[in-house]
Amino acid sequence: MKNTTGFSLVVIVALLSLSSSASLQEQQTNMRFFVTSVGSGKGADLGGLAGADRQCQSLAQKAGAGNRTWHAYLSTSPSGGQPAVNARDRIGRGPWQNAKGVVIARDVNELHGNNNLNKQTALNEKGEPINGRGDKPNMHDILTGSQPDGRAFSGDQDMTCHNWTSSGEGAAMLGHHDRQGLRDDDASKSWNSSHPSRGEGGGCSQEALRGSGGNGLFYCFAVN
Repeated sequence: MKNTTGFSLVVIVALLSLSSSASLQEQQTNMRFFVTSVGSGKGADLGGLAGADRQCQSLAQKAGAGNRTWHAYLSTSPSGGQPAVNARDRIGRGPWQNAKGVVIARDVNELHGNNNLNKQTALNEKGEPINGRGDKPNMHDILTGSQPDGRAFSGDQDMTCHNWTSSGEGAAMLGHHDRQGLRDDDASKSWNSSHPSRGEGGGCSQEALRGSGGNGLFYCFAVN
């Protein structure tokens, strides 16, 4: 009798584990937003927009959400006769939900207005939280190159580390995924436009990004 009871408990635990795993896989399949779990390893040199998009697609594929087209939330500056690119224009129409099924925003306007993005909801593609202010190491600086409305900076002001091809000189606009900073102001609480990267010799290297509280991570959105 005791052996039968023990066997039954093992079966129940196994079934619960399988059910939980299946539920997580389903949520990740329906995922439409995540923060990259890793950067390029070369600071803000992501291989341009195309390289950043490939990383989004690759991470989504590994997480079971490769059935969608993924783009990085990054703006670029005018270069070589090419016009600027606005991050808000390359991420689809929404809605977007994280790996746990929590809706981040229903559309582009809500994303750049009253969205639901914070440390608890800005998860990576595995459904894991990203270190924020107060954690060691802090990794809340997220590459965006964007103004608060999701558009590129005007003029010749480079806030994209030479359109995501530099790992040395230059600077990139960063957002705080945890909506926290040194001050109690709008910039510190901005998810996409908090402050430029900085560092000796330029703010685009992996060391510079880590020095100001980042790790070269960026946001990925499902376009469809």
